[in-house]
Amino acid sequence: MTPTSKSATGTEPGIRRLPVTEDRELFARFPLALALHGNDGTVRVNDHYSACFEPADFETGTLRQLLETPGRGWRTVSLRSRSGDTAEIHAQSTNLAAGTLIMLADDIAAARDPELDHLRRRISELEKASATDHLTGAWNRAHLNRVLESELSRSLRFRQPLSALLIDVDHFKQINDRSGHQTGDAVLCEVVELIQRKIRSADLLFRWGGEEFVVLAVSTRYRDAHILAEHLRELIAGHLFPHGAPVTASIGVAEHNIREDVQSWFSRLDAALFVAKNGGRNRVVTDPRGNSDSWAVDPAPVMSLVWRDSNGSGHAQIDAEHRHLIALANTLNTAESAPPAVFDAAVSTLLQALRGHFAAEEQLLETNRHPQLDEHRRIHTGLLRKADELREAGGSLAAGEARRPLIEFLVNEAVARHMFSKDREHLLHGPAT
Repeated sequence: MTPTSKSATGTEPGIRRLPVTEDRELFARFPLALALHGNDGTVRVNDHYSACFEPADFETGTLRQLLETPGRGWRTVSLRSRSGDTAEIHAQSTNLAAGTLIMLADDIAAARDPELDHLRRRISELEKASATDHLTGAWNRAHLNRVLESELSRSLRFRQPLSALLIDVDHFKQINDRSGHQTGDAVLCEVVELIQRKIRSADLLFRWGGEEFVVLAVSTRYRDAHILAEHLRELIAGHLFPHGAPVTASIGVAEHNIREDVQSWFSRLDAALFVAKNGGRNRVVTDPRGNSDSWAVDPAPVMSLVWRDSNGSGHAQIDAEHRHLIALANTLNTAESAPPAVFDAAVSTLLQALRGHFAAEEQLLETNRHPQLDEHRRIHTGLLRKADELREAGGSLAAGEARRPLIEFLVNEAVARHMFSKDREHLLHGPAT
């Protein structure tokens, strides 16, 4: 049960196949020229692109630059038209899970036409659909394969533990056999809803296949992941499902170890689940190994966050605030041993900047009528609530290790991970400003 590049139905295409006829028509008939460059190098263009421009060459020139610098808003570029002339046009590139989408417009007014908003939102919705399980709404296995590399890279760079939970619904075949497949589907959907309520906004839930699910618990040691798993097990076992019969789950837990690849890590995860199921089910088994133990006895220099142009959202104000937040986060990251008054001031300054930044983002998304405004607002509220809880728990009082939970959460979750994932995901998919 190790991650691979193949989906459960065969190979995972480099460019997502638009799922139904009307979705393919949306891409084909979109009133701006579109080119979708897949992660495997394959290219799909729409009718408007084919009618106006020469076949796409992404290896050199303008299109290569757009691929290398997505998310920087509308830019004026030169591109060869079907007539053979070089035309000055407006272009925007956006990172999607399946690749990079390039949008071309003859003039900036057309690019910002409010009547195109619902079409842009639909493309965003289709992209999200390509990464989610159609039944439960959890992220799918293909998306797990895509995000594992970035999550592991972040974990190792900032020496933040990364744990995984493998959750298996016990005796699921019996539920299908006794109550029918519709009931089984309803059970899976409800299990996902229960898990989503309990995990943090920073954690990621995937449907691995069948009745198995994976939770990636970021910045979480295996000991804390075990506690989370027990909470989830108890939540599922104590829940009253619509069909009236009890439902339980077995859970394996493993934290990544720097000496292993993803396949070895998930083999340990699978082995832990095997022990849980063969030990009577409705239990949690955790592999007691992980980076957190070795990092605890071998502290490393603090890593600073670094702003790169590729991190840009394409909105000048938001990007300026992001750079300011990075500077404040780096200041806090080096204040573990500072006097209490200095440390508390650094925390207060960062929290104040975060609140102002979150408010500005929400206003921007509301102005652009972004479909994920409510989700972004919920994430902001959760981050600020967690920061306040850690601060009230004493994280700003004692110098040294006692401050690390608060520092790590503010720096790695509230700033780095939220900024470089959720902000880019939501802001880049909204109308340009």
